[in-house]
Amino acid sequence: MNLGEIKKIFKNKRLFDQAMTHRSWLNENGKSRESNERLEFLGDAVLEFVVSSYLYHLLPDKEEGFLTTLRANLVNTENLSKFAERLDLGDELFLSKGEEAGGGRKNKSLLADTVEALLGAIYIDSGLATTRNFIEEQLLSDINEILLRPLKDAKSSLQEIIQAQGLPAPVYEVVLESGPDHDKNFLVSVNVKGKSIATGEGKSKSQAEQVAAEHALVKFNHKS
Repeated sequence: MNLGEIKKIFKNKRLFDQAMTHRSWLNENGKSRESNERLEFLGDAVLEFVVSSYLYHLLPDKEEGFLTTLRANLVNTENLSKFAERLDLGDELFLSKGEEAGGGRKNKSLLADTVEALLGAIYIDSGLATTRNFIEEQLLSDINEILLRPLKDAKSSLQEIIQAQGLPAPVYEVVLESGPDHDKNFLVSVNVKGKSIATGEGKSKSQAEQVAAEHALVKFNHKS
């Protein structure tokens, strides 16, 4: 599906324009329409739900940790921005002159956010069934190929997501160590910019770090 075909999905063409409108554009052009931030918020939730449901039914034998990591691999910033680049979505963006001069049309995080806004717009315009079909056909079409590749572990996926947002790499800290030497239990916090974003427990530091990263991915997976 190309961009022209995507535009034809919309009954309300203004929704597509809103999905392409970065907040910076409003600063120079007034508030004749909303920015895409509310649509991005909605599209993020719809994307998480559709992909989670798809993987849940596709892989009934896989545990939560595997599904979380796989979902993060599918909907992270890198994958969503690549999809946007294939569509030349950056050319459609309404940006301020400053944002455009700063490379906004090729900014991976901005492009990924725009894809989420596009999904939110499709959902508002045409409902869940159409949005689900779009996600499955356009973003999950190569799922069988992806399943043949080794998945990034949760820590690697989280680091990619965090750094794609321009933030420093997450830091893992043991906050509690309990139990006898032969049966230790570790509670680890994963911190970004000195603030804890999730915790995890395990029988080793490395296991607890992976669990903490998995929990953090639940929060960061569309920014992903």
